[in-house]
Amino acid sequence: MSLARGLSLVVSLLLFAAAVVAQEPAENLAPSEVAARVQEIPEGTAGNVRLQRLAEAYQKALADGEAEVATAKEKLETATDEEKPALEKTIADWPAREKRLAKSLEQIVDVMAKRGMDVKDLRVFLTDYGIFAADVDAALGLLDKWFNKIKDWVVDEGPGILAKFVLFLVILFAFKILANVLSKITRGALSASRLKVSALLREFFGNVVGKITFFVGLIIALDTIGIGVGPLLAGIGVLGFVVGFALQETLANFAAGIMILLYRPYDVGDVVSAAGVTGKVEAMSLVSTTVGLFDNQVVIVPNGKIWGDVITNITARDKRRVDMTFGVSYSDDLDKVEKLLNEIVTGHPKVLQDPAPVIKMHQLADSSVNFICRPWSKTGDYWDVYWDIHKTVKQRFDAEGISIPFPQRDVHLYQETEGGGAK
Repeated sequence: MSLARGLSLVVSLLLFAAAVVAQEPAENLAPSEVAARVQEIPEGTAGNVRLQRLAEAYQKALADGEAEVATAKEKLETATDEEKPALEKTIADWPAREKRLAKSLEQIVDVMAKRGMDVKDLRVFLTDYGIFAADVDAALGLLDKWFNKIKDWVVDEGPGILAKFVLFLVILFAFKILANVLSKITRGALSASRLKVSALLREFFGNVVGKITFFVGLIIALDTIGIGVGPLLAGIGVLGFVVGFALQETLANFAAGIMILLYRPYDVGDVVSAAGVTGKVEAMSLVSTTVGLFDNQVVIVPNGKIWGDVITNITARDKRRVDMTFGVSYSDDLDKVEKLLNEIVTGHPKVLQDPAPVIKMHQLADSSVNFICRPWSKTGDYWDVYWDIHKTVKQRFDAEGISIPFPQRDVHLYQETEGGGAK
């Protein structure tokens, strides 16, 4: 052993011995060195007392160190430039110092446990510094410590938290009532307005007003109990952006549904032609329209496709004009044809007299002379009038000897003669 190493060992022994006698921690010793020196303390009552006092000294050193760091942090805010380096050094050195003291205390506690001493409280104390031991008594002590902390917290903070929770519920209840009242007022106002808003749109706006009101109440209630709503609103904004991007097609249909309900180009029960579909509207929602086809099929059409296309409401008016065209031969008596059509149209019980039907010779076509026949009927009688008049016209034309020509073409043949002429 070299002379320098021997002198270092002697100095370490003297320092540790002095620490044991003075009941002060030897902070300059590493935890492994502390473990070796503690093993040299003789067993027995006197030795146990020395171990207990040394452990208490390390506990005090840890507590004093934490207090010293806390004081340094407070002073640092108002310290002068000359004082700041020392305070900053105290704060910066503490983590390593704290770890060294806690590990040294752990070595002392391990020796005390081997000698049968009660170390439950010391084990619990070390858990505050991240040092845990597989010891049943220590675990029970830790649970007891946590239980006492929870009990103290409930006693100290419980009444205030209970009061905040009650206030939270009262605010939510009040805004729930307010939301219902405003929702009913909105529905009533839309019903009484001259906009003729559909029932579905009234219900939608009523629900929106109610939910917005309740959401405002929720924000106020959360702020009352100390929960910051800024990050919550920011999170909702980010979530809304992501959802909007992912569901942009659905949101487009939703917006189109709002426009349809607002402007009402059609309603439930109307017969419409839109987005390549013709049928009776059976149901409407904010994202789609359900159309029943005339062959009893059901088609659900997205509102975005309907609003972006031409919408024809076939049953929007209570009267419809029935447009028909009838062709006769060029050799037929045109006055007789017109008179006969007038008799047929005016004699039909479902043809309206006002507006008066229009029957005129309309066109000299390639194979026929065409007459337009335009009577008016109630919307529900449209197809009865159309089919009945076509059938009656065919029967009367046949009976009166009036021909209904079909497309024909005259073909003229020319034959060349020997002299180059044609005949």
